Amino acid sequence: MIAQFDRLFDQARPAFGQERTFARARTLAMSALVGLGRRTISGMLCASAQQFGDWSAAYRLFEQERFDREALFAPALREVLECLEPGQPLVAMMDDTLIHKRGRKVYGTGWRRDPLGPPFAANFVWGQRFLQISAAVPRCIGAPIGQARGVPLDLVHAPSVPRPRRAASVETWEEYRRQQQSTKISAVGAGRLAALRHRLDGEACGKDRPLIMPVDGGFTNRAVFRCAPPNTILIGRVRKDARLFSAEPPRCRRGRPRWFGAPLPTPEQVRQDDSIPWSRVEAFAAGKLHSFQVKTVAPVRWSGTGRRDIRLVVIAPLAYRPRKGARLLYRDPAYLICTDPQLPLSQLLQAYLWRWEIELNFRDEKTLLGVGEAQVRTRAAVETVPALIVAAYAFLLLAGAASPHSSALPLPKWRNPRTQRRDSTANMIGVFRSQLWGKAMGLNLSHFVPPHQSTMNAILFQNTLPSAVCYATK
Repeated sequence: MIAQFDRLFDQARPAFGQERTFARARTLAMSALVGLGRRTISGMLCASAQQFGDWSAAYRLFEQERFDREALFAPALREVLECLEPGQPLVAMMDDTLIHKRGRKVYGTGWRRDPLGPPFAANFVWGQRFLQISAAVPRCIGAPIGQARGVPLDLVHAPSVPRPRRAASVETWEEYRRQQQSTKISAVGAGRLAALRHRLDGEACGKDRPLIMPVDGGFTNRAVFRCAPPNTILIGRVRKDARLFSAEPPRCRRGRPRWFGAPLPTPEQVRQDDSIPWSRVEAFAAGKLHSFQVKTVAPVRWSGTGRRDIRLVVIAPLAYRPRKGARLLYRDPAYLICTDPQLPLSQLLQAYLWRWEIELNFRDEKTLLGVGEAQVRTRAAVETVPALIVAAYAFLLLAGAASPHSSALPLPKWRNPRTQRRDSTANMIGVFRSQLWGKAMGLNLSHFVPPHQSTMNAILFQNTLPSAVCYATK
């Protein structure tokens, strides 16, 4: 895995202006992956045995923005495109995440609504908001249905504009309202979507490749859907009472020409309408193939998409049992819209189900990699430190996918090997750590004592170093 990681990081050399800056960033990126403590800058220095030297160069790397964040993620996009077949669409997911902070003087912090709060009360936390785009890399190349893994392609800081004082001048308030519109998360998302399409067109094997972007309800609005770049298909989730119209506008002799026709039933009314038949569509989710019941109405129009024809897809609640022998429970129905009415239903549904991979990326970045733990306050450092860690995380996932046979640690006895369908991020970090530190310590951390031999001792612990090092994040 180290060779694959180095190959990907070498491709990011144009993002750095100097060779020594590039070498320092590589060392800190590896330290962020294999470190055992907090992922602060001092923690990265200690993980790479630089705690007794001058630490100011590492801080200047982030404080003075000595690398291009967009060029840093370019190798990840190029590697993802090489994993796809020619003409196969690139499925990318976009979402925002909240990183909790405590300092009141940290740039970009503010009161945010806690997404983990209860539905009956709006809780607020102090933190920073980041917007990320991840690509879905299918496990089976060329298969539109199946398991996939999310690989980060972009990460930007999306702070809100500080609210001026009540006694501020009229010009200050007008400037605040103008900046407030441009810093909305939907406006930032539309800009990053256009930037991704531009980067995709700049690649040799991505110029004519379709881009499918599933998003949640926070980005299903006119700011994103009306500004979609060419050759881009958007899939979003709408409310059950969304207002839809027919695609054939009536002929009006007087007044402004209409872009919509007669009102249509709401998505909830479509779900309850027995005259519209259900159809079976298979898609991969939660570790296995599921058969979903869906209804579709196309073409229709929605105020958020303007004159563009879209498709409405209604997904029936999926039944499940929380445990064996329990009664059946049902999830909530889902209502989706797609800007391409000709997109196959199976591909549409699978692309939206892959959107959950970006939530897994957020979990790994916060819990395993410690994104947001760095104690920095300036604008440049707040934006560059998480970008370097997330880029290293993307290279790690791609390196693990390129060398699957060398990225498997023996599972603990309590883990069922039949349920292991892919290597976890913690497992990849363990393999990366064993290969990196095992060579440095002169130990073979890739081989463990056979399971039938017991190493437990009440006084002395023998042969525990490989397990402590490789399974530190389990």
